[in-house]
Amino acid sequence: MDGTGKGLAPPFQEEVALDGVELAQGKQPASAAPASWDSPEEQSIVHLTRGSRKISGIQVSVILPIYNAECWLDECLKSLLEQDFQGSIELSVFNDASTDNSINIIEKWKVLLEEVDIQVCVGGHCSPQPRGVGFAKNCAVGQSSGAYLCFLDSDDVMMPQRIRLQWEVAIQHPKSIVGCQVKREPAEATERYTRWINSLTNEQLVTQGIPEDLLYFYEHLRKGGEVFRVDQCLLLYRYHPQAATHSVLEETIWTHRLLFLEERILSCWISFTIWNAGKQGRKFFRSLSPTNQKKVTAFCDVDQKKITKGFYTYEDSKETPKPRIPIIHFRDASPPFIICVKLDLTGGQFEENLSQLNLKEGVDYHHFN
Repeated sequence: MDGTGKGLAPPFQEEVALDGVELAQGKQPASAAPASWDSPEEQSIVHLTRGSRKISGIQVSVILPIYNAECWLDECLKSLLEQDFQGSIELSVFNDASTDNSINIIEKWKVLLEEVDIQVCVGGHCSPQPRGVGFAKNCAVGQSSGAYLCFLDSDDVMMPQRIRLQWEVAIQHPKSIVGCQVKREPAEATERYTRWINSLTNEQLVTQGIPEDLLYFYEHLRKGGEVFRVDQCLLLYRYHPQAATHSVLEETIWTHRLLFLEERILSCWISFTIWNAGKQGRKFFRSLSPTNQKKVTAFCDVDQKKITKGFYTYEDSKETPKPRIPIIHFRDASPPFIICVKLDLTGGQFEENLSQLNLKEGVDYHHFN
């Protein structure tokens, strides 16, 4: 995990979805040991039990899905060669119908890596169309044989100590996905996002994290899994138009995050306040199930115009009369809150307002932004 999601993870006992696309066949997370994220983007390490599969003695399998990655692969694989981890490593590559020179680059590096006792397993297909990063990642997992999975994207570069440091933490926290901090390239890309994911506490990795492998991460939490991060920058995470992250629709992420929030949090609350009477807060309200809409006691805000208006009327409701939700100042509102305000955009004013209320994140409020 990067900032929150690229790293090592725990033992498998049930099939779980990677990247929210496919189910990993033949592997199972026990107390849910997820693989990687990207919201916080952390590259993670996952500990596996192999069920009926024979244990090979390999400690870490590096999982590398590739599709038309020729411009990144040399630097990516060089960073694997330079790892200072002294245990046994396997590279499991799955080629998702690349049409460029990727497979030849992989074959070249297979020779170099096996010279230093890093085993390389290469799979793939040559269908007319790629099946997607989730499919490729699941296939790479399926052909791997290590006790831990270390997730790596073809456009990422690992720092030399990455596997070693995440492995050491994974041993101490066997039920955890283990992430790390990251740096972006180019440095100015998603600057707020990078600052945010690198500053999250271990508790906030769960309350605020948005992993790439969202469904897998949620399944991990459902099974009692935990999340931990190495607070060092161990991964260079590139941001570019071809990145797989861009292939997931924002509405898809919104929907899965909302369903998980309703299942895990709102189902336990009798009532709550939505912090933000603007566009994001109203969208959140409209997205809720009818049952949870009825739990919303108020919107709160600092915008005097919204507060003076007095109410938000849900015009699309089929109810008669239409639901009218009060809009009040945040100081007059009662917790718990769902906060639909983007962080780090108000010069610290929102964060200061929130801190004045002396609330506990994960208990008195949750972020949905």
